[in-house]
Amino acid sequence: MDQIELLPSQLARRNWIILALLLLGSLPFSNLDLSIAILVGGLIAIGGFISLRSSLNRLLGQATGGTRFTYMFGCFIRLAVLAVVLGLLIAIVKIHIIGLIIGLSVVIINLFWMTAQRAL
Repeated sequence: MDQIELLPSQLARRNWIILALLLLGSLPFSNLDLSIAILVGGLIAIGGFISLRSSLNRLLGQATGGTRFTYMFGCFIRLAVLAVVLGLLIAIVKIHIIGLIIGLSVVIINLFWMTAQRAL
């Protein structure tokens, strides 16, 4: 298998590793709210990554004309659901904002890690 074809599975696996490292890094602060927020943010980010990967696989695997519209509509729905979930977490649950931002950064950290790894 080509290295490019293995990339999505490597990214998915590394997302979980980064989330675990962030959670371990939050333990010395002895702040349960921070750790929970990192976990929730990481799960949201990883869930979005998995959903996007699945949608792209369906889009690229089918040759019908309606799939592009379905993909774009799905992206819009995903974005709306994300906005509602984040709004509820911030406004109603009063989740630790810094922890949530750190958790949501899991995929971004992964992409930077992969880019730096490929550049060296």
